[in-house]
Amino acid sequence: MNTAGAERDLALSTRRKTDTRSPFVRLTELIADIKPGQPVIDLGVGEPKHGVPAFVAPVLAAHIGEFGCYPRNEGTPQFRRAAAEWAARRYELDRVPDPDREVLVLNGSREGLFLAAIAARRHVTNRAGRPAILIPNPFYAAYAAGAAAADCDLVYLPATQRTGFLPDLDALDGALLRRTVAMFLASPSNPQGAVADPTYLQRIVAMARRYGFLLFSDECYSEIYTRSAPPGALQAAGHQFENVVLFQSLSKRSNLPGLRIGFAMGDPRFIARFLELRSVAAPQVPVPVQEVAVAAYRDEVHVEANRNLYREKFDLADQIIGGRYGYRRPAGGFFLWLDVAALGGSEAVTTQLWREAGVRVLPGRYAARDQDDGSNPGDGYIRVAMVHDRETTAEALHRIVAVLG
Repeated sequence: MNTAGAERDLALSTRRKTDTRSPFVRLTELIADIKPGQPVIDLGVGEPKHGVPAFVAPVLAAHIGEFGCYPRNEGTPQFRRAAAEWAARRYELDRVPDPDREVLVLNGSREGLFLAAIAARRHVTNRAGRPAILIPNPFYAAYAAGAAAADCDLVYLPATQRTGFLPDLDALDGALLRRTVAMFLASPSNPQGAVADPTYLQRIVAMARRYGFLLFSDECYSEIYTRSAPPGALQAAGHQFENVVLFQSLSKRSNLPGLRIGFAMGDPRFIARFLELRSVAAPQVPVPVQEVAVAAYRDEVHVEANRNLYREKFDLADQIIGGRYGYRRPAGGFFLWLDVAALGGSEAVTTQLWREAGVRVLPGRYAARDQDDGSNPGDGYIRVAMVHDRETTAEALHRIVAVLG
């Protein structure tokens, strides 16, 4: 028996079962040796392709000289004030968050979500057992990376059709919550587009306060919706924001994924601890970039125009996809979450679409992790990013239907 070979096979088997690499690295490996059957349309990555707002270049030019100085870690006063005033308007809060104590600039939400888990481990103490971080499953990869870096147990909460594509709060017992450091929640969810209603959010806030953990509410897709604006965690928090932290970004709202700016807002005790960590572990956000964000948060015209472009593309999905693959127009976000379990599952269908149609999508399995029972909430789905123009999107959807039937 080849012992080395057997050990290697075991290691590969284990990695396949608990693969923590980027879903996009795994996707590249999956289709690496397959020639696309038609000119490529990439619907795998959630990178907005709409135009950059017209005000960006003039604002950058006006503040170009400020690239020559180190920014402050907490963000400029004008950025923090603009973010606070925007949140108060958008979420109809009964007060404007304190720009000096409750707002912190971020290099995009991904950096913030990752480091927040580490800061939470330091901030939330006296846990009854090994500290845990709760993560919806499927999930944004930064949640799990941060939880692992914080040396916490990662507890995956299945978010399936049965539970409205959000974690089942009734399944959380006191023993788990007493050792919980933080719970991540995305609303609208990535990839399913589910929106948590006010009652759901209020229940989580109450749990967080009762058991002493933090709710990290990832609302980066909140401004892309087809009917009504999704509620937010700060609305559910009430006048004070204890145990609640909102994460926002301009990547989706303002079609500025390359600007790398966002904010954390909420519990002032945690924001102070978070700033301590970011001051030594994260780069500052350039002042000209913050000035662009100030302009963006003070303008809703470009946001509505952006939102209308997504509405038009979901109209196309309604027409072209129709009732196939369990499609339902999502409440928010810009993904289709298509059920392909009957067609061979997420990896097989992803490979087929690439080989026959040149359409690149993300296997739902790669956006999730196996649960303890071996099931994977994303296994029977593919994620389709509706990020291109109407014509390209229509072509891609027609190709999908032509291949899958």
